[in-house]
Amino acid sequence: MNRLFRTTVALAALTIALPAFADDAKPLAGQSITVLLPSGQSPTLAADFEKDTGIKVDLQMLTWDDIRPKLITGLIAGTPPADVTEFDWSWTGQFAAAGWYEDLTPLIDADTVKDIAGSAIFTVDGKLLGVPYSNDFRVMLINRKHFTDAGITDTPKTLDELVADAKIIKEKGITTYPIGMPLSTSEGTSTTWYLLTKAFGGELFDDNFKPLFTAPDSAGYKALEFEINALKAGLVDPASTGLKDSQINESMFGQGQTSIMISGEPGRIAQFADPTKSKVSGQIEAILVATESGKTRSYGLLEALGIPASSEHKEAALAFIKWMTSKDYQIKNYGVGVLPTRTSALKQLNDDGKLLSGAVLVEQAPTVEPLFKQGTPTWYPQFSSAVSNAINQAVKGEVTVAQAVQSIADETVKAQQQ
Repeated sequence: MNRLFRTTVALAALTIALPAFADDAKPLAGQSITVLLPSGQSPTLAADFEKDTGIKVDLQMLTWDDIRPKLITGLIAGTPPADVTEFDWSWTGQFAAAGWYEDLTPLIDADTVKDIAGSAIFTVDGKLLGVPYSNDFRVMLINRKHFTDAGITDTPKTLDELVADAKIIKEKGITTYPIGMPLSTSEGTSTTWYLLTKAFGGELFDDNFKPLFTAPDSAGYKALEFEINALKAGLVDPASTGLKDSQINESMFGQGQTSIMISGEPGRIAQFADPTKSKVSGQIEAILVATESGKTRSYGLLEALGIPASSEHKEAALAFIKWMTSKDYQIKNYGVGVLPTRTSALKQLNDDGKLLSGAVLVEQAPTVEPLFKQGTPTWYPQFSSAVSNAINQAVKGEVTVAQAVQSIADETVKAQQQ
C-alpha cells in the first residue's frame, strides 16, 4: 500500500510537472520504457517521443489479434507485458475485475477527460483505466472511382441498395469481389456482425444481457444471413473465411481489389489517401452506414492506452500516454490512419479542411452508440470468440444460421455463469 501510495503521488506530481514537452523540460530524460501497440503505427513514433521527452521507447507492434494473448499471459503471471499497452474497449470489464491496470483518474486532468469523451468507456467504478487514442467508430468505406466507373452516381443508404450496387460493379468487371468483409475466426468478423445487427435495426442483448439474435426475424439472425448470401452471390471473396480484417483492409481494399468495406474504420481514410502507401489514393471516401431502413446507425470501438499495475516505469509510461493523446500529436497521427479522440483535434482538422470525408464523419458521429448499454461485460472475450467461430462455420456451410446463432447464445450463457 505504501509503494502504491508513493507511485500515485509521484504520478500525480508528473501531471503538474509535464503540462507540455518543451525541449528544455525533460525531467525523465534517459529513462526507457516498452510500449505494446497494434501494427500500423507511425514509423517515427518512438523517435518523435524520445526527441520531445528524452525517454527512450522500445516499441513492440503486433497484429491486433495477437496482442491480447500476449497481454493476458504476462498479466496473469504478474509480469508487465510492457509499460504502456493497447487497451481495447472490449477488455474493460475483464481487466477492471482483475485489477491489472493502474487507475489513471487522479493522473489525467479534467479538461483532457472532457475533450476525450470516449474516456467513459474505459471508466469502471469511477476508475479510469485507459486514455483513448484511436476514435474507431464504424462507417462504411467505398471506392468512389469504382462506383463512378460502374455508372453509379447515388450513394447507397439501404443495404438493398448497397448489394445492388455491388452486383453492378461485379457485372461491369470492375472488381471480382466488390464487398470486403472478414469471415475468419477473428475479432474483425465479430465486430462486422455487430454493425450489421445494428444496421438491421436490432441489438445484441436486452437490458438483462439476454441474447436477442436467435429468432429468425431478429436483426442478428438477418445479419448472418446477409453475410452468407453476399458470399454465395460471389460478392465476397471466399478467401475471406481465412483473412483478418487488417488483411482485407490493407491487402484487398487498399489495393483496389474490393469496392466496399462493410465495417470501415474512419482513420484509414487518411492512410488510403497517401499516394506513397496506397494504390487507391483519391478514390476512397466514407459513407454513412447503410441500414435496412435507410436511417443510419453506428457504434464505437475505441482503443486506449493503459499502464499495467506491474509496470516498474509508471512515470515515464504516463508521460508517453499524455504525449500520444495530446491534441498536437493526435492531429499529426491522423496522417497514418488514426482518427483523433479529442473533440478539439477533430474540430481543428475539419476546420482546416484536413478531415477527409469530414462531412460524413461529422454526421455519423452523433449516431454512434455503445455496443453494450450496460458497459462491456467481463465475459465479452468469450462472447466475441463464440461469434467469430460460429460465423466462420456458418459461412463455410458447416452449420446452419439457426445452429450458429444458437451456438453463440449457448456459449454466452456459459460465459455468464462462470
